[in-house]
Amino acid sequence: MGKIKVLIIDDESLARDLLKSYLAKDSRLEVSGECSNGFEGVLAIQELKPDLVFLDIQMPKITGFEMLELLNEPPVIIFSTAYEEFAIRAFEANAVDYLLKPYPLERVQAAVEKALKRIQSGAGQREDLENLSQAHDETSGLLTRIVVKSGTKIRIIPVDTIDYLESEDDFVMIYCKEGHFLKQKTMKFFETHLDPNKFLRIHRSCMVNAAQLAEIQQYGKESWVLLTKQGAKLKISKSGYLILKQFLATGDDQ
Repeated sequence: MGKIKVLIIDDESLARDLLKSYLAKDSRLEVSGECSNGFEGVLAIQELKPDLVFLDIQMPKITGFEMLELLNEPPVIIFSTAYEEFAIRAFEANAVDYLLKPYPLERVQAAVEKALKRIQSGAGQREDLENLSQAHDETSGLLTRIVVKSGTKIRIIPVDTIDYLESEDDFVMIYCKEGHFLKQKTMKFFETHLDPNKFLRIHRSCMVNAAQLAEIQQYGKESWVLLTKQGAKLKISKSGYLILKQFLATGDDQ
């Protein structure tokens, strides 16, 4: 077996240098690249195809968790951060391993051994990473932005620019000012993590930004359509109609 290709993704140059000095002591490893942010990290993983990635969680531009959502075939990952609260989440979600900054050489070596066993066994890490993402979702607050990948580009969508969202099988299509983009999340996730005072679940397959509400039209006894300011026509369910009525009544009272 050849050398294990390693990629380091961390916005702190000192942390990257320290980690490189530790990894240089292991002849089985080869650091094939380093990145200072998640944008570079996604592209580097696609180009270099590393076996092992050291991924910092707290980074500017996009976080380690947001970056994780953009990877179709993630390599084995060892997470790192200076914030202990994230360490607890990662351990509970069964991440391969976790480094809490500042980390000593012995701790890095132990994490590498655990990762190498997984790589050599070919066991993969997808289930653990999905558990990690789910644990993070359950403990995170309201969204202010959504990170999506469109071809080779990574886009950050501020939630205030979203017109509406529609479910498409295991994905959700996000319609916004810049176009429409798929995100591998559920409508339940967005219902939980978008401000309920701003985003309304008008149908089991649709949520709309209340600021985009232009008109409600009735077709038949219990059939309605919502028209957005951008001209989209969205179906409204019975429960969705009640949500809209309550929202509009509350707005009139204010």
